[in-house]
Amino acid sequence: MWIMKTESRLDLMLLLVLLTVGESDGSSVVGQTGQSVTLSCKYDITYYGPLEVCWGRGELPKFGCSDQLVSTDGHKVITRASSRYQLLGRLEAGDVSLTILDLTETDAGRYGCMVEIPGWFNNDKHHLDLIVERAPLHTCTVRSTTITATTGSDVTDNEPTQVTRAPEMWSTAVQQVNSLQSFVGNTLRVSFIVFIPALLLITCYRVWRRNQTDRRLNQSEKEDTESL
Repeated sequence: MWIMKTESRLDLMLLLVLLTVGESDGSSVVGQTGQSVTLSCKYDITYYGPLEVCWGRGELPKFGCSDQLVSTDGHKVITRASSRYQLLGRLEAGDVSLTILDLTETDAGRYGCMVEIPGWFNNDKHHLDLIVERAPLHTCTVRSTTITATTGSDVTDNEPTQVTRAPEMWSTAVQQVNSLQSFVGNTLRVSFIVFIPALLLITCYRVWRRNQTDRRLNQSEKEDTESL
């Protein structure tokens, strides 16, 4: 009697072992939104040959995959819930790792890989927990350049802030001011050299003409007086 009870217990323990064989505890994988992540799953194809494999979300049942995402017959993919789910590994080498493209926060959760090995309770199960983090925002900052009015020199701020004035713009403005000053100076020089002497000549000519006119008038009046 005692021997029969012991054998029954051994049979029960053996059955429990067979029911749990091939099931691996879930491990965590971290991905970022907008990027891709790969959940690893492989089997010994040289020993078993090509096997049917499926990927699903949540806990795997005893047979098949619940909420199935993608499946293969051992040679090629036969079903796919979305183009975001890809088997990019070498199927001929037993690599059935799942790659999820363009991650979103809703992709977070548990995933299961079921490798259907022939025989009773021989299926190989792998569970993985996907954690999706928000991708950091990439900001581009530049160092600003300010102009000191008291010294006239460039002072570069060490803290990254918005650009207030670029050195190239300041150099161009200075060149434009210098060019304007040079143009005004040259214009004034030409005015003094050309226009002022011309004005003097015109003034002298008008005075000479006036003197000539006055002389003729005086001479004419004198002739009229003598004729009387």
